[in-house]
Amino acid sequence: MGGPSWLGALLFLGVQLRALWLAAAVEVHTAKEVHAVNGTNLRLKCTFSSSSPVSPDLSVTWNFQPEDLSSHEPVFYFLKEPYKLQAGRFKERVTWDGNIERNDVSIVIWNLQPTDNGTFTCQVMNPPDFYGAIGEVRLRVVQKVHFSEIHFLAVAVGSACVLMIIVVTVVIICRHRRKKAQEKKIEVSDTELREKENLKVREEEEASPLED
Repeated sequence: MGGPSWLGALLFLGVQLRALWLAAAVEVHTAKEVHAVNGTNLRLKCTFSSSSPVSPDLSVTWNFQPEDLSSHEPVFYFLKEPYKLQAGRFKERVTWDGNIERNDVSIVIWNLQPTDNGTFTCQVMNPPDFYGAIGEVRLRVVQKVHFSEIHFLAVAVGSACVLMIIVVTVVIICRHRRKKAQEKKIEVSDTELREKENLKVREEEEASPLED
């Protein structure tokens, strides 16, 4: 009878330890995917929550995995203070932009390049909370539209608008002139008709005394 009792106690203890581990785990929060223009700077936001107060030994690790799924590369490390990379693609391109007191461990990446397309991971350890999910954010760097292309597009749109305005103006002027010409023609016809009627009346008046 002792065996099953011990087995049950061990299972119960395992469940309690797992619940305790989940409660003590650090939760990391990031966006799933972000987009940025080639050559610009981007703030990668990462926040965390922990069941323990912020520890002086809290550490933050940012890593990067390219789209070709090659090995992870270091991006940034924080332990009491930011540490700069001595080598790699992100050397001199990453700065700390977080606030530990506000549970913010964000960074800024400068001068983004198409080769920066990939997945960034944010891991936070806050002793005694060492375990938890790692935040992942996928970065998409899009090509920047050159000024010449923007200028050409603006000129094309502007020219089309000006041409449309000219065409509409010409049509309105032509219709106005045609209407004026028709009105003048009608006025001339009315004048001629009145003159003919007046002439006929005078002729009839002149003919009347002769008949008498």
